[in-house]
Amino acid sequence: MMPKIYFDNNATTPLAPEVAAAMAISLKENFGNPSSGHALGEEARRAVEEGRERVAALLHCASERLVFTGGGSEANCQAILSAVLARPRAHKIVTSAVEHPSVQQPLNFLEKHHGYQIQRLPVDAAGRLDSARLRAALSEDTALVSLMAANNETGVLWDLAELGAICRERGVLFHCDAVQLAGKEELRAEEWPVDYLSLAAHKLHGPKGCGALYLARTAPVTPLIMGAGQEGGRRAGTENVAGIVGFGLACELAAAHLAGGGREKLAVLGRKLEAGIRDCCPGALINGGEAPRLANTINVSFEYCSSAQMIQDLDDRGFAVSAHAACHGGDLDPSPVLAAMAVPESYRHGTLRISLSRLNSEAEVAAFLAVLPEVVRRSRQVFV
Repeated sequence: MMPKIYFDNNATTPLAPEVAAAMAISLKENFGNPSSGHALGEEARRAVEEGRERVAALLHCASERLVFTGGGSEANCQAILSAVLARPRAHKIVTSAVEHPSVQQPLNFLEKHHGYQIQRLPVDAAGRLDSARLRAALSEDTALVSLMAANNETGVLWDLAELGAICRERGVLFHCDAVQLAGKEELRAEEWPVDYLSLAAHKLHGPKGCGALYLARTAPVTPLIMGAGQEGGRRAGTENVAGIVGFGLACELAAAHLAGGGREKLAVLGRKLEAGIRDCCPGALINGGEAPRLANTINVSFEYCSSAQMIQDLDDRGFAVSAHAACHGGDLDPSPVLAAMAVPESYRHGTLRISLSRLNSEAEVAAFLAVLPEVVRRSRQVFV
């Protein structure tokens, strides 16, 4: 298999070698059931709780505020359903037009099958959300506000403190999908006015199939998975011990990366990549370029090009990139996020999402920029 230069880190990140090693040891040694009363069970329980403490340290919150889940999608669903079940007389939910499918789909379900009114706030051409629109949307009938912290496609950041404060003023529960934020920016869960906050391990060099839901002290919670009452009765099922061990260590490594100036280093690399794209492909459109963004994410559109053609051509040359959220699978139709941002149709079909991680290098960026103009030229020929 051809070695790949991996620029699709918003879809998933490579498992950190230290995490893989720790998980291998845990799979072998922590095989006991964490609910068992014997020594092997207690050892597994200690591993789970140590993982919880490490995740909590990244969030700057108490460890008991965390519920481990099977990933970010489950955490999002649990937050949404916990909120609406706690407020059965309220039948309105406020969200945005650019949320991840794992938020959109449960809201669509509630709208279609249970009569909820879902108000989807628009964004501007840079992907920004007007806080005044949020304030105007809230009413006594609002059960929940669900807004992401960082957009998975464009990297555009929203001000959680401001948005959460508006919800708190009106007594409305606030859920934040922070899956893309974790490990890339500082997280202060207990300082922010959020009731629910979702994480996924595989977005920060941890394992797939493991996530967490932060619950504020007063946040109502209902388990999606019911059974023997693990996770303090908030999520049944025997814990994924090795996954939690890996998640915890991945969070510890991410915290050390941020503390060591890692965000700034990644921002320098991202700026070089973005400037290089502008130089070698005049007319390229950086989506969200006028808004605060994650340091690692560049969403770029090329006029009269085909995303599918460019992704395949880059793949053949040893580069892994994407067009939009990996959750759309093989769907390379134009992104709903870009449609919400009113990106011109002639650009929308030719979009690449390039997302870096701390494992990427200047040499990889230079290699990508060396082939990009030809890839764009070939795609434009096919598209036109």
